[in-house]
Amino acid sequence: MNKTYYITTPIYYPSGKLHIGNTYTTVFCDALRRYKDLKGYDSYYLTGMDEHGKKIETVAKERDMSPYDHVDEMASDTKALWDRLNISYDDFIRTTEKRHKTVVQKIFEQLLEQGDIYLGTYKGYYCMPCESFFTDSQLGENNTCPDCGRETSQLEEESYFLRLSKYQDRLLKFIEDNPDFITPESRKNEVLSFIKQGLNDLSVSRTTFDWGIKVVSNPKHVVYVWIDALSNYISALGYNTNDDSLYQKYWHGDEVVHVVGKDILRFHAIYWPIMLMALDIPVTFKLHAHGFYMMKEGKMSKSKGGVIYPDTIINHYGLDELRYFLLRELPYGSDGVFTPESFIERINYDLANDFGNLLNRTISMINKYFNGAVEYDPNVNNEFDETLETLITQTVADYRENMEILKVSEAIKSVWKLVSRTNKYIDETTPWILAKDPNKKAELQNVMYHLAESLRHIGVLLIPILLDASESLFKQLGIPEELRTWDSLEFGALKQVDVVKKPSPLFPRLDGEKEIKKLQSILRGEDKETQKPVDESNLATIDDFNKLDLRIAKVLSAKYHPNADKLLILKVDAGEKEPRQIVAGIAKHYKPEDLEDKKVVVIVNLEPVNLRGEKSNGMLLAGSNKKELKVLTVDGLKPGDAVS
Repeated sequence: MNKTYYITTPIYYPSGKLHIGNTYTTVFCDALRRYKDLKGYDSYYLTGMDEHGKKIETVAKERDMSPYDHVDEMASDTKALWDRLNISYDDFIRTTEKRHKTVVQKIFEQLLEQGDIYLGTYKGYYCMPCESFFTDSQLGENNTCPDCGRETSQLEEESYFLRLSKYQDRLLKFIEDNPDFITPESRKNEVLSFIKQGLNDLSVSRTTFDWGIKVVSNPKHVVYVWIDALSNYISALGYNTNDDSLYQKYWHGDEVVHVVGKDILRFHAIYWPIMLMALDIPVTFKLHAHGFYMMKEGKMSKSKGGVIYPDTIINHYGLDELRYFLLRELPYGSDGVFTPESFIERINYDLANDFGNLLNRTISMINKYFNGAVEYDPNVNNEFDETLETLITQTVADYRENMEILKVSEAIKSVWKLVSRTNKYIDETTPWILAKDPNKKAELQNVMYHLAESLRHIGVLLIPILLDASESLFKQLGIPEELRTWDSLEFGALKQVDVVKKPSPLFPRLDGEKEIKKLQSILRGEDKETQKPVDESNLATIDDFNKLDLRIAKVLSAKYHPNADKLLILKVDAGEKEPRQIVAGIAKHYKPEDLEDKKVVVIVNLEPVNLRGEKSNGMLLAGSNKKELKVLTVDGLKPGDAVS
């Protein structure tokens, strides 16, 4: 039976659009999952969204939406993004789902019943964006949040508490007995230092907002984010349900890995294992906390601009280009920096010049010298073969070692050492000179074979990293399916090579200076290519526009449509003898009282229509984007005034 591998991202908080920081974590886990699949593991990949809390309630209100409509839209957008990034996840857990809520409520009541949760009062400084309380000693200057630097406010409320202090010594011993429990080493030392200062019991409920999972035995409390969110790793597997087969298989299996950003290290390294200890659930996971992708100016910030979104990069450059940069450029245990210069350089030098050109040259030479086909002859060799063959074997070993300890960037570097060495092998063996001597045809074929076999190994090792390029490499070299596997990584396994007649570039070289400027403008939001183009096949003439009768109208009254949740029924004064009725699909964005007495722009010469049994005699003008819709309002004009 195959070994099991369970890997998770944190569940992301849907307060805004996900950027490349979230994308890095998701792609990182995807690469590790694909590596384990390559090794023959039975793997399972979980991601999802943390959808409760005060901040969600606040953001939804700002968008004039219900919290559920907001998180539903964000979850849909996130799934679409992960699908576009070809993320190989098995499950997308949402904390608003019944399957999760039920498990969280059972966990809370069990901990309460056994005395690991108790009722008390909390008074302290609270940071809403981080959803955390802090003591005086933890606060920054001017009572700012030690994690995000924003202002905190002092709050006091009744709260349930989790007895962290009860499990402090047990957790400390567990970490010391399992030195690879937390990686990198610097993060483990940070956690140990925090625990040794003494753990305060943790507030795990709130009464100041409603958007959350209710405490069954005391419904005025909602379960706070940490018990709610952290439980997803087992609720998604069916823990404490009638069907817990996934939980038994993967949580109690061979390997469990949680990957998180360093900003939520403490919650996963302290609160989560203590919860599991209290529930008598084995702490089977290893925790990896990676660094951040930064801009030159510092951490990415939506408020300051300069946030990089993955869909923008894919639109202009491609999926493999983004995956390669993200996985290659972030050093193990440290932060990385995203700059237009470094991104374009990685595409041009690593992908186009070193890797892509190696494949292109190899196929071209095999076609030129051997009409597209060469065979392996172990009896022919040259003075450079042994060095290349040894490095191929060593690269597989180095790659495996690095991937097993989550050093993905180092694993990629080892592959690129082989790419560079294979390019050097061409220069050393000078096939263009060998081709001039008919007596050296066997030696020339040996060189071609070594290039193809090295590229096959490179392609297999890049399966978890470059999804399209590795597949293209195999097709262009004519590598059969059975030689695209981990078990086939042995020099000489490929007996014959039959390449395509004409190579296709894996990564076309970019105009560096031009693309750097273009990417800079994209990040500033100035690039015109990101805007929706005008459909010139459907242009309107001035005569078409003049047919529309646009007028100012005052909203006299508004009410909800009795048979449609999305519709409002408006009575408007458009400067005519009688008010006219307009039915508008804006109930998700406006309450009736929001529009009364507003002066709006309406089209008054449209043919009347019936909408769910109500006559609509006109149309409101409004502007919208993906997040919100706004009715156009005006001042200084009277009902009936023309708009032109």
